[in-house]
Amino acid sequence: MPDGDLINDLQSHGMRLVDPGAGHEARRGGAGPSDHKAITIDGVTVMVPVHTAPAFASPFLVEKPDAHGNARVTRDGAPVATVRFPSRPRFYDLTTADGVPYSHIATLHSRDVLATTVLQTCIRYESRKKTCQFCAIGQSLAAGRTVAHKTPEQLAEVAEAAVRLDGVKHMVLTTGTPAGKDRGAKVLAESARAIKARVALPLQGQCEPPEDDAWHQTMADAGIDTLGMHLEAVTPEVRARIMPGKASVPLEKYFSSFAAAVKVFGWGQVSTYILAGLGDPPEAVLAMCERLTAIGVYPFVVPFVPISGTPLESHPSPSPEFMAAILRPLGEMIVAAGMRSEDIKAGCGRCGACSALSVYEKLKVPA
Repeated sequence: MPDGDLINDLQSHGMRLVDPGAGHEARRGGAGPSDHKAITIDGVTVMVPVHTAPAFASPFLVEKPDAHGNARVTRDGAPVATVRFPSRPRFYDLTTADGVPYSHIATLHSRDVLATTVLQTCIRYESRKKTCQFCAIGQSLAAGRTVAHKTPEQLAEVAEAAVRLDGVKHMVLTTGTPAGKDRGAKVLAESARAIKARVALPLQGQCEPPEDDAWHQTMADAGIDTLGMHLEAVTPEVRARIMPGKASVPLEKYFSSFAAAVKVFGWGQVSTYILAGLGDPPEAVLAMCERLTAIGVYPFVVPFVPISGTPLESHPSPSPEFMAAILRPLGEMIVAAGMRSEDIKAGCGRCGACSALSVYEKLKVPA
């Protein structure tokens, strides 16, 4: 098992690559972990920034892989680890019947997770007064690397190929927020129903809390196994500053929706994504995580990584020490609440590659 503090260091500082072409191409723009590259350390795959400002000045250098695919990592010239790069997925070589590359429909995250943004547009993103300051959902669309709306048929076709050709284990279906009161739940359910009719693949849906809690059961009935509703920031002042549009949905609504979703999906099968380093102090993040774990919601806390082209592109990443101050006690808190990342059926928490949290869970290191 890799050292959690080393993962914090790598994810805070990023890494420079002697061979930028090693492994499959790093993602630029879009939703989720952008400007990152996947590496495997001691059997654990993590996402590490490579196309960010901190990464360009990182003390970590990854040397060119040897004939066996192993690459040495040095810090200021001293060896610290040996890593491998997951290979380029074979399903990327295929196109749909109407000529759309499979990689424009869904992408490989980590080494065995398929991910897609079903709607690559968002009512928040379309207004600079409302947009989440960290979000790059429109970048990959503008660059022609994806399509605005992935149809259920396209998603099912690509999911089947990714499982068959590359051994994908689970899939993340996220979406920009549409104008309807379902907040994206409808399109997620339609997508899941088509995928599950084609291939037995565990699915996570991710959307804002729907106005009507009945959508949770609708999504579950369609084949979504786990649900993510993402807070991103936890204190009122940071929520209002960093994501003014999304902050219009009060925390009380999130918590009522969390409670309703746990009744449908089960303890530990509902999660939220929290970006550490946006201004919320560690004690505020941990206090929020206590509220979440008490009702069966898994708090997936990840270090904020600035993405080029966004309003926060120059915002610093949190220090490794800052992340350890949160993740060490949080790992124990999660285990004490009867949850583990490895028990989540699908999604970001199960993958765990964007944070060292799952390593701290296994260590059960006291706060």
